[in-house]
Amino acid sequence: MEKNIKLTDGTELKVGLVGNANSPTIMLPVAKESVYGQDAEHLKLWGVDPELGKHFVEGLMDKFRILHFDYEGHRLQHPNPENLTPESIVKDILTIANEMNVKKFSYYGYSWLALVGLQLAIRTDRLESLIMGGFPPIDGPYKEMMVVTNKTYKQALSNQNASVVDEQSQISPEKVDWDNIQVKIDTNQTKQFVTMYEHLMEFDDRDIQHKLAIPRLAFAGEKDTIVYGENFGNVTVDIIGILQNNKEELEQLGWDIEILKGKDMDHTKAMQPATVLPLIKAWFIKHLK
Repeated sequence: MEKNIKLTDGTELKVGLVGNANSPTIMLPVAKESVYGQDAEHLKLWGVDPELGKHFVEGLMDKFRILHFDYEGHRLQHPNPENLTPESIVKDILTIANEMNVKKFSYYGYSWLALVGLQLAIRTDRLESLIMGGFPPIDGPYKEMMVVTNKTYKQALSNQNASVVDEQSQISPEKVDWDNIQVKIDTNQTKQFVTMYEHLMEFDDRDIQHKLAIPRLAFAGEKDTIVYGENFGNVTVDIIGILQNNKEELEQLGWDIEILKGKDMDHTKAMQPATVLPLIKAWFIKHLK
């Protein structure tokens, strides 16, 4: 079943619902649209599965009903620069669930879509379980990401009329000069994430933990540390360091914590279906009877 659903800003998002109606429902906002041809080959260079969404859905639908859509892809195509707030994103998520007639569901998000899951969990009683990948549930790097997104936005503004050559995006990640890479993207695309993080500057992720009574898992790759150069504010977003430092406290709070091992297990590698599916599928099977 597929349906185009109107979101809070009036744009329409394609949403799919597959699997047995009697099975627990898992929401996958990470279900990216498949990419083919030269674009697919380029994604593979970066270690990205060009059929990421398809493989997640197919890997889970034998045991669960899957509510899937590409929220990030939608927001890159239809930016919401002034109003991409945690509140509006949660409204989008719940609108999707309502329109697809899904009352209760579990949620899996990765990176910024993981922090969306945490915002969702404290704003609704409809969640049955939560998995956050690539973003820690306490001491989240909100301020660091505010710096990075602000710098990205300012670069996009200054480069919008410049002839910035985009050759960096067409080579492998090992050859990219991360300290000197220039950003030339739609300013509205990056402004929306500035807006989102601005609205999270006062958010205390420790203060809300008592509101979480559902099964929940957080995971990250053991090499998930991103060091940004001068163009991006000279900040380090140490996802794995934060998760490891807080592992014992998080477990006492009721979280399951998993560290994905491997010398190449960085932020990108730890979100690929081949890596993630065995972990999240086994966890969902255990917690969703």
